[in-house]
Parts: sequence; structure tokens; C-alpha cells
Amino acid sequence: MTFAQTCPTPSSARQEIPAAARECWWTTPDGTRLRRIDWPAPQPAQARGSILFMPGRGDAYEKWLETLDEWHGEGWEVTSADWRGQALSGRLGVDALTGHIDDFSIWINDLVALWDEWRARTPAPHVLVAHSMGGHLALRAVAEGKVRPDALVLSAPMLGLLPDRVPSFVLHQIAKLMVRFGDPRRAAWSGDEKPELVHRARNLLLTHDASRYEDEQFWRRERPAITMGAASWGWIERALDSIRGLEKAGALEAVQVPVLLLGTTRDRLVSWRAIARAAKRLPGGKLIAFGPECRHEILRELDPVRERALAEIRKFLDRVAPACR
Repeated sequence: MTFAQTCPTPSSARQEIPAAARECWWTTPDGTRLRRIDWPAPQPAQARGSILFMPGRGDAYEKWLETLDEWHGEGWEVTSADWRGQALSGRLGVDALTGHIDDFSIWINDLVALWDEWRARTPAPHVLVAHSMGGHLALRAVAEGKVRPDALVLSAPMLGLLPDRVPSFVLHQIAKLMVRFGDPRRAAWSGDEKPELVHRARNLLLTHDASRYEDEQFWRRERPAITMGAASWGWIERALDSIRGLEKAGALEAVQVPVLLLGTTRDRLVSWRAIARAAKRLPGGKLIAFGPECRHEILRELDPVRERALAEIRKFLDRVAPACR
């Protein structure tokens, strides 16, 4: 698969595909082609281990190149991929911008297939890292016993939706009504007619770092097809159904994998309260909390926040997933 290369940014891989990385397609068991990117270890026998990173809703791996390339530089073999229906892996909604899925189990099945193939050919230990919606799906796959990484790292995982003072059961009933009285693939909200206002609003939700936010805009200009907007009502209803599944007694308590959760009390996209509750329920869970200095995209924040998060991840992995020698 050939993609346009861009001029390197001297200090980082934020606006280029690193020379060590390879973009390609992989095929799911049902024949769907999805995009992936791999940073192979130069010497697999000496690799620190392997990290599979899965992004969030409406995401593309281009946003996370800086962090993925840093992990590779630390000796990890790294892979990331699109979720079905996102970035350059197609659309399932009514148009090219709406994000939709008929059921989250479809994504779980894709993740399991990717994990099994990836784990069989990469050096141990095997670590699953995921952000937001990806964090929800990764935790669900582990809780259901379908994926068993040596360690799991969740960045601002989507374990509850806002407003989180309303019980998920009530939110789910509302979403069910919205699905019943219209096309479930239709967008749940619309963008502002003034693009500059949308740009500003998204920035205020995601990160304090304007330059890292601009990296996403850069890639949307370079690869317009990765752009995604609102979620569908069907996505919201299925998300709440999946969230309620993890809320059931015993679901998280049965997880035996060490889990590091990163969250911010000022998150305006996912529920901080749900993240804190989940951390207490997980036998091997550890929570790293951020405050007003941090927005939703913790690994794309200003350097002090981002460096603290990466240091906590490094310390956690050194403890629970030491390099195999």
C-alpha cells in the first residue's frame, strides 16, 4: 500500500511516517480489509517486547505517531490499526463522516483476530495499549477472556458516557428510543456551520497542546479520507449496551491481567467517575489520575503531562511485563 510521504519534522515523527514503520492491509476472518502500521524490531531477539496500540472513536493512528515511534525507540516492536469503519478502513454510517457500528462485538472479533495473528509473530512480552473507545474494547476483550496480554494500558478509557450523573441504564433507554424512531446509522449530532468554531471546540476537549492538536489537522489535510465526525445513534446505543456489560458484577473482578488506567478528572468526553470505579474493581488495576492540567488525549498533552504519563507506563511495564531474555 503506497501513501504519500511528508517532509520530516526534525524533532519528532509527528508529521511523517517513520522510516522504520510499514503501512499495509490485513484481512479479518470475514474478508474485510483494514489498515495497519508496524514498526518491526531491527533485532527481534533483542526486542524489549511488543506493543499493540488501538485508537479511539473517530481516530486514526497518524495522531499517535509520536508516541508509537518513541516506544519503538525504546526497543518495543509496535503495531497499530484502524477500527473497522474508521480512518482509511471504510465507513458503516449513512455518509463519509458518521461513525457507526451495528454491534461492538464486531470490533471485539476484529481485535481478537488481529491480536492472535500479531502475537504469534512478535516477541514477548505482549502489551495491549488503547485509548478511549479503544480502551473500552480492549478491556472488554480481556474481561471476556478473548485476549490475554501480559499487561493492559488504558488511556482515558470509555467506561462511561456523559452526563455521568445520569445512570447508564437511563442513558441506554433514551438511546434505544432514538434508534427506534429513525435510522440508527444517522448522526447523533451535527457540526457547526463555522468550521473554525468546530476546530476550537474540539481542541478544548482533547488537549492543551495546540501544536499537537494541529498534527491531527495536518494529517486530515494530507489524508482527507481519515476524517470522521459525529457518532451515529446506533453507535451510542451499542456503546451503552457494551458499557453496561462491563458494569455487571463480576465482569471486571474476574480480570487477572495487570491493568494501568490513565484518566483525568476534567475529561469532557468520557466519564472520569466510571474510570475510577473500574480501577477499584480490577484486581490488578492501578489508576494514575490527572487534573485540570490534562484533557482527554493524555498522550498528546503538553510535555509535563505527557512525560509523566509515559514515565508511569514505563514503570508499570518494567514491573509487570519485564523484558524476556
